[in-house]
Amino acid sequence: MTWIDRALLFSPLDYVAVTCLIAGWLWIGWRIENPAPNKPSVSALMDEFRHDWMTQMITRQPRVFDAQLVGNMRQSTTFFASTSMIAIGGGLALFGNTERLAGVAEDLAIGSAPAMVWEIKILIVILLLSNAFLKFVWSHRLFGYCAVLMAAVPNDPDDPHCAPRASQSAEISITAARSFNKALRTIYFALASTAWMLGPVPLLLATAVTLAILYRREFASHSRRVLLKLPPNTES
Repeated sequence: MTWIDRALLFSPLDYVAVTCLIAGWLWIGWRIENPAPNKPSVSALMDEFRHDWMTQMITRQPRVFDAQLVGNMRQSTTFFASTSMIAIGGGLALFGNTERLAGVAEDLAIGSAPAMVWEIKILIVILLLSNAFLKFVWSHRLFGYCAVLMAAVPNDPDDPHCAPRASQSAEISITAARSFNKALRTIYFALASTAWMLGPVPLLLATAVTLAILYRREFASHSRRVLLKLPPNTES
């Protein structure tokens, strides 16, 4: 079977749906990380809090709380990386049984298509999951770097290296968080891509719903309103 024959296995609407999935995934990531100055995303607001966290860490004695917090972040990345690996393994196992999957789809009246069609649909999911896994692993490593930099911050707040080291820790923490958030968004779109099993129209709908969920959580959620609200002055 030539590449032209394989391409003809999919309808033009299939190509439109996959293009929208990939374009939506790339666009929402760019929009969240590059928001308008007057409308910051939750991720951008949290970047500012990470800088504030490291500034407060300078004078906090002891710094056990800070070390525990970074440890919890590393545990989260480990959990999601392990989950992604399990999902990738499941996808690869399914990849080797597409004939059976095609039979199940035909029994459920989802549609009758060659095994290669199902293989490509599963491959999209696996590729997205693999991308998420790599980002989770990199985020885990960066949080480890952040822990080392935090340990390098001198205990004396008057030390000239104190503020620069804390600033470096904040930047590494922000980079790690961005990688973690990218991986989570990729997981969202990997789940959306499974709708392609039902056809291109369900994939378009799943992509639209995923974009709406991510946009709302970053730009119109209650948590964003809380982050934007200045705490009241309780000093007497």
